[in-house]
Amino acid sequence: MTTSPIDPNRVLLTGENPYIRLSETDGGPTTTDASFWRILFSPGGPGHVLFLQSELTGDQPRVYTDNIQMTRWLQGEIQGRINAIFGDLEIPAREASFLSSGDLRSSWTESMISRDEEISLTWYDLGEPFLSHRLPGGNPERPHGVATVLIPANGARLTVNGQFAKGRPFPRQRDGRTHSTCALAFSESWLLPY
Repeated sequence: MTTSPIDPNRVLLTGENPYIRLSETDGGPTTTDASFWRILFSPGGPGHVLFLQSELTGDQPRVYTDNIQMTRWLQGEIQGRINAIFGDLEIPAREASFLSSGDLRSSWTESMISRDEEISLTWYDLGEPFLSHRLPGGNPERPHGVATVLIPANGARLTVNGQFAKGRPFPRQRDGRTHSTCALAFSESWLLPY
């Protein structure tokens, strides 16, 4: 019996989704939740979006993007299932530009500039990359499948206009692998059955 090397599911999007989830104590409340997306392909087209909630935003959710159509699709289809707060389509989308820099052997930075804010997300002290692949249908609350290369970060920081967010990453396990509450997620593809 031969098995096809082609995944039988429909590809909804492909791109990157690094995230930072900081807290002041292990298992304590999240003080900063940042989900950054660089999308190459989606029904809403390509683009970038940063979903951010932090003490630096007055604990209010914010959305920064260079493609509003892609952002609203992502909120309704995927991001709102990961974190319901970011699924609210009434959150104003602030126009922004995006830039990345770094070397994955040491650190990586995503920068965002809007009309009145500069935000920087940096991951460092990077761990061993691993490929995570979950098939669609494994979780009724998240029907999608996802394949992604995860690079855990033992260190991460987020700044808004030069102010540092409180908290730090904490180690986690993911399917027997060393992981973190902050990670780079590259080569990410989200899937649904045809």
